Amino acid sequence: MGNIPLDVKTESDVDKKTRLRRVAAATVVGSMLEWYDFYLYAMMASIVFSKIFFNPNDENAMIKSIATFTIGFLARPIGGIMFGWFGDRFGRKRMMIITFYLMGICTVAIGLTPSYLTIGVWASVILIFLRICQGIAAGAELAAAVVTSYEHADPKRRGSQSAWPALGLNLGLLLSSLTIYLLSLGGDQFLIDGGWRIPFIMSFALVLVGVWVRSRLPETPEFTKTSKKEQKSTVSKSIFKELFTEHKRSLIVVFFVAAGYVALSYIFKTFSIAYLTQFKDSPAKVSSLAVTIASLFAIFVVPISGRLCDDFGSKKVILVGGVISLIFAYPFMALLETGQSIWICVAIGIGTGFLAPLMFAAQGSFLSRQFPVHVRATGIGIAREIGTAIAGGFAPLLALSLVQNSPTNSITGVVIILTIAAAIVIISALSDQGKRFTTAIN
Repeated sequence: MGNIPLDVKTESDVDKKTRLRRVAAATVVGSMLEWYDFYLYAMMASIVFSKIFFNPNDENAMIKSIATFTIGFLARPIGGIMFGWFGDRFGRKRMMIITFYLMGICTVAIGLTPSYLTIGVWASVILIFLRICQGIAAGAELAAAVVTSYEHADPKRRGSQSAWPALGLNLGLLLSSLTIYLLSLGGDQFLIDGGWRIPFIMSFALVLVGVWVRSRLPETPEFTKTSKKEQKSTVSKSIFKELFTEHKRSLIVVFFVAAGYVALSYIFKTFSIAYLTQFKDSPAKVSSLAVTIASLFAIFVVPISGRLCDDFGSKKVILVGGVISLIFAYPFMALLETGQSIWICVAIGIGTGFLAPLMFAAQGSFLSRQFPVHVRATGIGIAREIGTAIAGGFAPLLALSLVQNSPTNSITGVVIILTIAAAIVIISALSDQGKRFTTAIN
């Protein structure tokens, strides 16, 4: 009990329940709204942006559209490093509010950006700038939400409670995919003619809700146990030096776990939509419905994964997810290749609805316990977001390029990428460094 601050020692059961309810709301609802914005862009980039912000007669317009998605990923380490440092110095709560404002404002601005036919190349220039800002916000969001939920959690339930951001993420995916599905019922032309702008502009209302929820969030007990003077001295003078001298292996583990997982996840849910749109002439309503069904399923998988982390450890859960992903690499692409709606739903359902949330929910506790509290947000922000930028940004783009440049539009190259990504997850999970910083089951 010596490491628990006085205000938490004397906290009543009622106060504890109130605090955890607010934490749950701030992480789940806040993450849901923030990732709604992020995934809305991802899906629209795969479906309509090539026709809106680029020359529609350009045969490489789809590649360029997906490339803007990649650019957003390349900006994520900036957010992870900058806001991770900010969170370790000034607190997790402030970090979560600022990133939410940034993501929301950029999303609304994308919905108001003129098309290529209106302002020419400036349309894509503005889109890229806003996407970079979105990437910075997303790079900060995960570390903020994961660290906050982990540090508020009961030591014996850190697996379950650290999975809250994953639940919010999948709720955001559900909200964005369902929105696109409903809009696409009127046909793809409705989206192209301006229907795509509706969910972007409407996100302004969601920003207000998210900021209100997060403003009620208390600071984490682990962060507040250190005095302001000590926090500033430790973080400002030595945090980066300490990370790269004393926690190199933790940085490497987090980097590769994130890179492997994100490569799998974004091929499952971003490359797949672009592939179906470009090579199988699949309408938007089919792919968006598949993602909607998958995200519904994921909402149930996330808490189960969190409970499994409490019972067996997050390392084992990630390993199981990695092994199944390895086995599923070829079947996933073979099912997409059929072009049939039922098999598309099965492929995306297993990949996005089961495997991705299983591993992502486990990352909450797995990543957090790789670092001590005073460098935790920065450590996760640096390592995870660099891994995410490389894998999430380039894996879908590389996979799409391999298919497009193949004379027969072969799926072999994509299967190889999926196999390598799954192997990386397995190997890096086996290198878990978390036992150095915690004895709790998480």
